[in-house]
Amino acid sequence: MLYTSDVPLTQSALLVIDAQDSFKMRAIWERRSNLNFEPNVTALINAYRAANLPIFYFLHTDDDPEFLKGTPGIKLMDFLAPRPTEEVIYKDTRNAFTSTNLQATLLHLGVRRLAVTGIQMEQCCETTTRVAADLGYAVDFVIDATMTFPIKNWDVPGQELDVKAIEERTTYALNRRFARVTTTQTLVAELEALSLVTER
Repeated sequence: MLYTSDVPLTQSALLVIDAQDSFKMRAIWERRSNLNFEPNVTALINAYRAANLPIFYFLHTDDDPEFLKGTPGIKLMDFLAPRPTEEVIYKDTRNAFTSTNLQATLLHLGVRRLAVTGIQMEQCCETTTRVAADLGYAVDFVIDATMTFPIKNWDVPGQELDVKAIEERTTYALNRRFARVTTTQTLVAELEALSLVTER
């Protein structure tokens, strides 16, 4: 694994994964984790912009009604307003690499480190992190800039895994194995320090 301590933050890009209206169209939206998701992602976007580092947004499509390409849910949530230089990429795989041109774009930009944010924590965000680590990227998994929902057990009716358990398992599985699990506050502070150095 390539650790974030091995790759300078100047070579980082921010990934905002599947922060789209599709999720709001499901009843489970009311049981979401992390009510600070929107302000935390916004803070990271602002910090990456201030540091002049790349930002990518992803929209997930699949056969579920809310995720069908061309339907109303396939749009970024209203709190997001990409600039013309910030690419919005459609994907139809859980990870952000396999069905997109992301890796080629990152290579072109000289990006070797990624900050992962978005929905769902243990699905598209975690899967992207694992693939990124295997491809040789250092990853900052910003745990409080991700969101998830309770997961039902398909084999045991009425049983589910709650959001706290999902966060705990995701943190244990990823931290120092596939990523540095960090917080918005920590990464924003590091980006602000970087911006101050750049301005000198």
